[in-house]
Amino acid sequence: MSTALAVRRVPAAAAAGLGVALLLAGVALSATVGPADLTAVEVARATWARLTGGIEQLGLPERLVTEARVPRVLLAAVVGAVLAVVGCVLQALVRNPLADPAILGGTSGAALGAVGMIVAGVGAPGAVAVGAFVGSTAGFGLTLFLAWRGGGISPLRLVLAGIAVSYLLSALTSLVVLRAGDDRKLRSALFWQLGSVADARWSDLGVPLALLLAGTTFLVARARRLDLLSFGDLTAAALGVAPGRLRAEMFVMTALLTAVAVALAGGVGFVALVVPHAVRLLTGPRHATLIPLAAVTGAAFLVWADLTARVVAPPAEVPLGVVTALVGAPVFGLLVAGRMRDERS
Repeated sequence: MSTALAVRRVPAAAAAGLGVALLLAGVALSATVGPADLTAVEVARATWARLTGGIEQLGLPERLVTEARVPRVLLAAVVGAVLAVVGCVLQALVRNPLADPAILGGTSGAALGAVGMIVAGVGAPGAVAVGAFVGSTAGFGLTLFLAWRGGGISPLRLVLAGIAVSYLLSALTSLVVLRAGDDRKLRSALFWQLGSVADARWSDLGVPLALLLAGTTFLVARARRLDLLSFGDLTAAALGVAPGRLRAEMFVMTALLTAVAVALAGGVGFVALVVPHAVRLLTGPRHATLIPLAAVTGAAFLVWADLTARVVAPPAEVPLGVVTALVGAPVFGLLVAGRMRDERS
């Protein structure tokens, strides 16, 4: 017996329409909720004025919204989309729906790089993001190096190497945090590890948005190869796909996307795990539709999660990663339970 939550398929067009509606509603609500009391229309006008060079004509409330709240909402959407796309591809590469950047060294590497910058007291603008980017790239690179040794890259090698690298980098991060010697630096490091887009600026949006568009296009163009990979390496090779080369190619792309996302938003968990899994169960495993649908759904999910983080305990702000875990863990549990019941029936 199938469960409606876990396995009832819906048309891709319907899923896309629902995802876009949720995303637009979340963006509109997030942009209007806060101390500055503006309507969605006023926010849109102020944002257009900001983008077209008319910011001098805006009043203080409009400036606060366009310079702080709107970039935050947009960055949450972009990061959510990036993480969801990364989750789709990683799960295909290791043929495991439980795979995400956290088990392949990317998240722990970013944490080490960012926390190292915070503890070192490097105050240059963007230094934490640069440290996270370098750390994430290094974590993925070390995993790829260990998995490649002795021959081609297999799913088992990737997972085992990623787990080893993640534990190593997490231990180093804990060591760095313990040696912080400053309560302010310690709180900053811990908050960053739990994720946040509170410090978003307009200048933060260009690179991740460009990478999201280029990366999604690149991955969708290889959707058929990812589909074939799900049938096993032997079948994929018989149909003209080089599994080792494809994994290396996809791994480099996902490493770059993850590094940028984590560098800007910190350790936001469950998006790369839950969103692709949920979309796959609802619409099917074909990557040509799965990847763009997951991008839209991931964007909507993180926008609503960030809104919750802002309003659940005012005036304090809950770390974004806490909200995604509190929402994502039960949903993921329901999805897995539904899938298990379906497999037993």
